[in-house]
Amino acid sequence: MDQSKLDVELKEYKRTKETTMSPLVRARLDETYAALPERSREQKVRRFRKAPYVAAAAVILGATVFTSGFISPVMAQSIKQIPVVGSLFSLIEADLGLRAAGEQGLSSKVNKSISHQDMKLEVTETVFDGTRAVYLLSVTAPNLKDGMFDTGKEVVKLSDAIENVTFSIDGKGQDDPSSLVTSGGFFSSAGESHPNLLVFEEILKTPDHNSTSKIPDSFHAKVVVKLAGIDQAFKLDIPFQKATNDTIQLKPNAVQSTDGISFEVSEVNVTPVTTRLLYSVKLDGKTSDQFIRAALFDDKGRQLTSLHGEGERKDNTLTFDARYASAQGKPKYFIIKPFVVKDNSAETVADDQFIKGLEIKVDLPEQNK
Repeated sequence: MDQSKLDVELKEYKRTKETTMSPLVRARLDETYAALPERSREQKVRRFRKAPYVAAAAVILGATVFTSGFISPVMAQSIKQIPVVGSLFSLIEADLGLRAAGEQGLSSKVNKSISHQDMKLEVTETVFDGTRAVYLLSVTAPNLKDGMFDTGKEVVKLSDAIENVTFSIDGKGQDDPSSLVTSGGFFSSAGESHPNLLVFEEILKTPDHNSTSKIPDSFHAKVVVKLAGIDQAFKLDIPFQKATNDTIQLKPNAVQSTDGISFEVSEVNVTPVTTRLLYSVKLDGKTSDQFIRAALFDDKGRQLTSLHGEGERKDNTLTFDARYASAQGKPKYFIIKPFVVKDNSAETVADDQFIKGLEIKVDLPEQNK
């Protein structure tokens, strides 16, 4: 598909996204859009994107940096229909990592708020495991009822009323190459039982993308939220404290090759909340038009929920920094299976998409048993 045709289809998608398009197709178009060269999308993509996001991207040749999100239903219908007891994160259904954070007491209560006229924004709770910084934002306003926000021109979902959000650390946002902040965050409603609550998530990185060792254990983030119909932006100073040192860091440097494709896993980092995988795929000329990603399975054969990722493609080599919701329990090993991304494929990768001969097993140390 050529660039102009893809742009036209994406514009049409934007126009009709609230109609009958399925969440899966919508999510795949979102990521395809995010993978377009910067010059085609710089005026069209918000800093923060609404979830859900799943796997799909156009093949972009040349040196291209892109981000993608795999937040699946975690933000869309994330919180169970039961009264709140303890941490709200413990009620999240789809993201087992965030749910584990709530159940294991890894979240932090926060009392940070800002008011303007009769409107109040309050951060109630955070989770930070060294990679993911997640916060819950409660909104109170006379023009907000049951998750529906009156902008003065129309009534929309609260999540649709967010015009822009910026997230910065030490004054550095996503546009600063030395920033810890990646190229975009993710947000959505917390669910039907908490319609006036939003979940925001940001992935942190070191400037060189290669290690989490330089990310501080605690920091303050400056968050600026702009709501439709409100002239004043809301500015919040949110503290984050790393809640766990239960971290596994491995550098297996394992490589498998077959049929002109070389797959290497260079680093695996695991916390109770997030599993991070650094890998690269090198393609020869015959396979250079393929877009390949990696699915992660635990020792019980369960596929871990894919979250966000950042990748860079230069010539025929793709390097990717992928994050997954950590598995329940303490797996003994991971199986990493590269697969070819196909348009309109299911969120669960079909067997015929996996590339035989490239599977890599990574054993986890004894302390994770």
